[in-house]
Amino acid sequence: MKARWFQTAMLGVLTVAVAGCPNGNKTGDSKSVELLNVSYDPTRELWRDLNKAFVADYRKKAGIAVAIKQSHGGSGSQARAVIDGLDADVVTLALFSDTDALRDKGLLPVKWDERLPNRSLPYLSTIVFVVRKGNPKKIGDWSDLVKDGVDVISPNPKTSGNGKLSFLAAWGSVRKAGGSDAEAEEFVRKLYGHVKVLDTGARGSTVTFAQRQIGDVHLTWENEAFLEIEESKGTLEIVYPKSSILAEPHVAVVDGNVDRKKTREAAEAYLNFLYTDEGQEIIAKHYYRPSKTEIEKKHRDKFQPIDLFPITTVGGGWAESQKRFFAEGGVFDRIYSKKQ
Repeated sequence: MKARWFQTAMLGVLTVAVAGCPNGNKTGDSKSVELLNVSYDPTRELWRDLNKAFVADYRKKAGIAVAIKQSHGGSGSQARAVIDGLDADVVTLALFSDTDALRDKGLLPVKWDERLPNRSLPYLSTIVFVVRKGNPKKIGDWSDLVKDGVDVISPNPKTSGNGKLSFLAAWGSVRKAGGSDAEAEEFVRKLYGHVKVLDTGARGSTVTFAQRQIGDVHLTWENEAFLEIEESKGTLEIVYPKSSILAEPHVAVVDGNVDRKKTREAAEAYLNFLYTDEGQEIIAKHYYRPSKTEIEKKHRDKFQPIDLFPITTVGGGWAESQKRFFAEGGVFDRIYSKKQ
């Protein structure tokens, strides 16, 4: 099996997703514009279709041809790249904390998340399990991940949004059941003792599990799980735990960049397109949970019911959790160093 996600994962970080204007962005040509969307790892297929639809829509409505370039990687790494100078017009990262790090560096205004509908959340997601056909290790919930003989694949929480959410979902599953922080820490310590490979991003973990066939269970985004199942042609299955974390991938226009590049109008139209019926239908097609109520209801049967808990179940918000769990010397460093 040579899957599409394997092929895209082997490409460079920066790819041209849609060439809306054949000759690129011409200096002085007010009828064409080029945008760079810096996103997280497993969104390539989503943005391929969204970009194509937006380019056609914007050309029809505004008479302007748009070329959209994509950059994909671990969400934390992508945020640092933008901070270090990657010239993003928009960021569509996995975590609030990753996007808010740009605000902390002066690239976004205070309350940037209030500028678009639904707190700048065009879709929601969560973390689920992917297992081998027939679920031979009988994985049903978080507690099963630490059974003897179970090998887990999950990306690195230090670099990946998928990795952070998987860590927090595991911790939150203990707290939601009434367990203490000490019990939650002991559980995740045991869990990472079962993690065989820590790839830097979500797509890398997909390749490790599905292509290289390492591990018994893969902790991954819900949309990525469906893509794995489709590509596996019957060799993999999805398992929904009883509860998991509510994933909220925010989107934002990067103010300093768009004002300097004079791309604000197109960049804002691009992100607003995500909330149109057409944009929301594409989002649902790729197994992201649409934020628009009527579209979400229309596609509700695609998504298995699951108890989704917010980041506050883990304790505090994203800023506190980032510092507590994933900063240098934080909980993850402490528990993972004991594995070495």
